[in-house]
Amino acid sequence: QLVAYEVKRMRAEEGNKQNILRHIRELAEKLYKNENPYPAVTMHTVKKPKEGHHLRVQQKPFPRLDEGLVQWIIDQATAKLQTAPPAVKAEVKCMVPSGPPIAAIMERNGNAMANSARRLEVVRNCISYVFENKMLEAKKLFPAVLRAMKGRAARQCLTQELNLHVQQNRAVLDHQQFDFVIRMMNCCLQDCTAMDEHGIAAALLPLVTAFCRKLSPGITQFAYSCVQEHV
Repeated sequence: QLVAYEVKRMRAEEGNKQNILRHIRELAEKLYKNENPYPAVTMHTVKKPKEGHHLRVQQKPFPRLDEGLVQWIIDQATAKLQTAPPAVKAEVKCMVPSGPPIAAIMERNGNAMANSARRLEVVRNCISYVFENKMLEAKKLFPAVLRAMKGRAARQCLTQELNLHVQQNRAVLDHQQFDFVIRMMNCCLQDCTAMDEHGIAAALLPLVTAFCRKLSPGITQFAYSCVQEHV
């Protein structure tokens, strides 16, 4: 059913996180109901008497039960059970159309991979322009780089590329380069999740203590002073 009915809807929702999450919740609910068709049975717990309860004088005697009344209640309940509908729902069989061909779905995944590769290329090019002092080209690509930071692969690519420049002894930046690198790091950390804490955020730690700029003779500002507010 998912393949048959939902592919168009999923394509329409691409890029809208709210709709995607709502859709996932709906699917999760359907799957849960499918696995757990019967509601949970509540168990009645009987409290244990406290210690020394038998020594108390003010105990009330248990009342005598009316045999006729008890039998009447049992008969009423039995009559209700006999007329009640069956608890298990009868399975409704239906024909599900085949939906779009598998090739269409594979093609869509291929496009997604190509898009991902293009984003990583944009990140690499922008960082190269920054370090080559081609600021006009870097500015053109910068909005696309910030958008790409939403993806985990792009965040990893950023840490790897910056690490390469540190290894080439290119950690001391001028003011414009420093500004670009800080903005990329801030955007990367802003989009990090708890899953990235020991990966991307940890990979950035040595980099923020390496990249710096000279403010005046004898005074150096390191990158960590601009990104240390992130959780």
